[in-house]
Amino acid sequence: MFTLETQRLLLRQYKEDDLIPLYRIFSDPETMEFYPAPFSIQETQDWIKRNQDRYRNDGYGLWAVCLKETNEFIGDCGLVQQKVNDRIEVEIGYHINKKYWSKGFATEAAIACKKYGYYHLGLNKLISIIDPRNASSIRVAEKIGFTKEKETFIFNKNHFIYSGFKGNC
Repeated sequence: MFTLETQRLLLRQYKEDDLIPLYRIFSDPETMEFYPAPFSIQETQDWIKRNQDRYRNDGYGLWAVCLKETNEFIGDCGLVQQKVNDRIEVEIGYHINKKYWSKGFATEAAIACKKYGYYHLGLNKLISIIDPRNASSIRVAEKIGFTKEKETFIFNKNHFIYSGFKGNC
């Protein structure tokens, strides 16, 4: 089974028993502030299934993020194909349980995904799609070396597109 390892984290494919810890994250209104609404249990289950389909079809997706020391599930991070202005781009996305915010876990996981995208998948460009009000996600994008490329209308509202290129990491 696929895993990425960092100093403090293991990123692995979703398993069925990730449903409840992921639902705790996705059902939290503060965590999901920049989504249309917190997720139901069914929407969370669909999220896991969609990513399992991505593993088969694309060779990647959002992966479970677990603390290496305890194996506790604390969120997800990974690579997802997104259609932006009629082009397919690969996005680094991340969601971390709020009790672990401001500890560098999203940045650490995103750096691992960036390196995987560039050096294992051979991608030259990666993006992050970020709500302009989401200062924390903007900080993560900047910490991994991404810069604001543009603002565009996607997912029924304006978002910033942050991007990074293989030669700049």
